[in-house]
Amino acid sequence: MAEKILIVDDEKAIVKGLKYSIEQDGIAVDAAYDGEEALEMVGREHYDLLLLDLMLPKIDGMELCRRIREFSDVPIIFLTAKGDDMDKIMGFESGADDYIVKPFNILEVKARIRVFMRRSRPKVQAPAQESAVIENGEFRFEIENRRLFISGREINLTAKEYEILELLVRNPGKVYSRDSLRDLVWGQDYHGDARTVDVHVRRLREKIEENPGQPKYVQTKWGVGYFYKG
Repeated sequence: MAEKILIVDDEKAIVKGLKYSIEQDGIAVDAAYDGEEALEMVGREHYDLLLLDLMLPKIDGMELCRRIREFSDVPIIFLTAKGDDMDKIMGFESGADDYIVKPFNILEVKARIRVFMRRSRPKVQAPAQESAVIENGEFRFEIENRRLFISGREINLTAKEYEILELLVRNPGKVYSRDSLRDLVWGQDYHGDARTVDVHVRRLREKIEENPGQPKYVQTKWGVGYFYKG
């Protein structure tokens, strides 16, 4: 089945240009022009990635992102003219995975899309091979299946939350600085503020820790970075 993304932007010229360019890579593209229409489409259709404008009619991009996160972990990239640090932090707080500021280079947009598509494709494995599983008490992480269970309850993570956790649990006890996590998870060509990592780690802890203020799994080595306590 062809990969499919949804572009949400009320500027039809931008949507038309993005759609034409992305479809050249063999990716199917749907479009929505306001937040309400987009929310209904995401609830009805399967998408591999969303491109959301921040300033949308009816439901703005941040609120739309928050509502989508209530039922989906589909990767979300914001495309917006707002590029200051506070807007970026608020975007990540609402559940976005990445952020591209207008005016943008279409080649950069397509490169970011390819990164997310590559990471979201299921890994092919031999039928007899069992999925890698990491367990720690009530914590069960099925790495190949990209599924996390705590006390038997499945926890839904966004793409970036998942990638951060996978990196940490594969290397228990190893401390990663914010800069190294940013480079490893977002890529070295990503030039966003390292505070982005703090936002994602905080959201991750809110989902997996009984007491996020005193984390059991994703811990902080003060002045150095984050690590997983296996």
